[in-house]
Formats: sequence, structure tokens, C-alpha cells
Amino acid sequence: MNIVLWVVQILLALVFAMAGIMKVSQPFEKLAQNMKWVKNVGLRGVRLIGILEILGAIGLILPAVTGILPWLTPVAAIGLALTMIGAMITHGRRGEFPNMGFNLVLLLLAVFIIYGRFVAVPL
Repeated sequence: MNIVLWVVQILLALVFAMAGIMKVSQPFEKLAQNMKWVKNVGLRGVRLIGILEILGAIGLILPAVTGILPWLTPVAAIGLALTMIGAMITHGRRGEFPNMGFNLVLLLLAVFIIYGRFVAVPL
């Protein structure tokens, strides 16, 4: 179970790190072409979401690897799960239902980490 949790943590961290880096580094106009929802959130909102995704990705790995405040790993997963709930609400309001599938998968993976690191195999 511990190995499975590590694999999921690493994969989820990579997904959120890449998404976050894209949101903080790309010009707003390019983001608006690829992701229609950014017009509703604005530049600062998109940058904030990107920063939170990067911090969440770091939180999934760094505390667990270093052993320093390892309880932050499942807390980071909670933050990412809340981010995905917000993403699903946003997509739902905009009628972008196909986009919600990927958000649901990421949400379920984050919930798996939350359960795994708080209950099944605590760090």
C-alpha cells in the first residue's frame, strides 16, 4: 500500500506541478485560448490557482521525503481535492461537463492519498 501511495503521490504531484507552472508562466491570452474558464477568473485568479497547485505538488512529496512535518502531505492532498471540487463547480456552471471527468479522477486520487496517509499508512 505504501508503494501505491508513493506512486499516486508522485503522479499527482507531476500533474499539478505541470498545470500550475503553465498557469503562472503562460500569457493570459494563450491560457484564454486553451481554457475558456480563465476569462471568468481573471489573471490574478489564474496565477493564484497556479501557485496553489505548485505548492500542493510540493506538499505531496517534500514533507514525506524529508520527514519534516509529514502530516503536511495529506493536508496538501486536502488542498488539491478542494481545488478539484472548485474546478468541477466552475466547469459545471459553464456547462463544460466533459472537463469534469478529469477533475473527478484527480479528486479521487487526492482522496486516496488523504485516506492512505491519514489512516492506512500514516507517515
